[in-house]
Amino acid sequence: MARKHREIGKAGWGYTAMTSVIGFIYFFPVLWIILTAFKTRTDALAVPPKLFFTPTLDNFTSVFYRASITTGSSQATDMGLYFFNSIFIAGTSVGLALIVGTLAAYAFSRFPLRGNDTYLFIILTTRMMPPIVVIIPIFLMFRLSGLAGTYWGIILLYTAFNIPFSVWLIKSFFDELNPEIEDAARMDGSTESRGFFGFCIPQILAGLSATFVFGLILTWNEFLFALLLTGVETRTVPVAMARTLGGEVGVDYGLLAAIVTLFLIPIFFVTFLLQNQLLRGVTFGTVKK
Repeated sequence: MARKHREIGKAGWGYTAMTSVIGFIYFFPVLWIILTAFKTRTDALAVPPKLFFTPTLDNFTSVFYRASITTGSSQATDMGLYFFNSIFIAGTSVGLALIVGTLAAYAFSRFPLRGNDTYLFIILTTRMMPPIVVIIPIFLMFRLSGLAGTYWGIILLYTAFNIPFSVWLIKSFFDELNPEIEDAARMDGSTESRGFFGFCIPQILAGLSATFVFGLILTWNEFLFALLLTGVETRTVPVAMARTLGGEVGVDYGLLAAIVTLFLIPIFFVTFLLQNQLLRGVTFGTVKK
């Protein structure tokens, strides 16, 4: 406790208070959504908003089991399938992009070609292009090739869009490594693959973690491609959330908030699990001794 007070004292109480206020304002919408998920439909629509209420788990139950308006019986929803689709599609596509991006980044960093920067710029521009610009030709290609509505179709698309970002980010971590150590290992008889997996990869684990988290967030929240290129069996949670905005009784904000709250948990869990590696990866190479 005394150490924490000394650290706050070094930073300045005014700076600490300002940071706390900004952080609260930044996270207040997320906090409000989480609170709304535990409200009844009446409390969620109350004006002025209720800050004190009796929490309920009915909204979370309704995410997976919902009563029919016509029959009144409880029926299972497809939201469990949609959560599985989001986890499987995002995890697989980001993992594939990380593997391909790591190999390509190592090649660009250790075996540069003439015009290396130009090639990297061309690769990166494919990620800069807004999805709305390329959605029509991609949609036509998917329909003609039979990939529309399939798992591997959307996975390959997300992988292709994540590779440029992965190459650009991971290459910066490889560039920070001292190549003389790799040269010394080769002189001692180490092979290229052994040097890559035994020396380079352990040194950039923080960078790989940061790349994985950033790519996972981008893919996890993607909506346009998922809306147009997935089918009923491959639909992801963002598309399912959009379909809950209408319905037989209008918008159920408590139900929508419950879906969003559950949707946030995997990202929070992965970020918390990799927080140390993520912090090291974000600050990698920024402090020079």
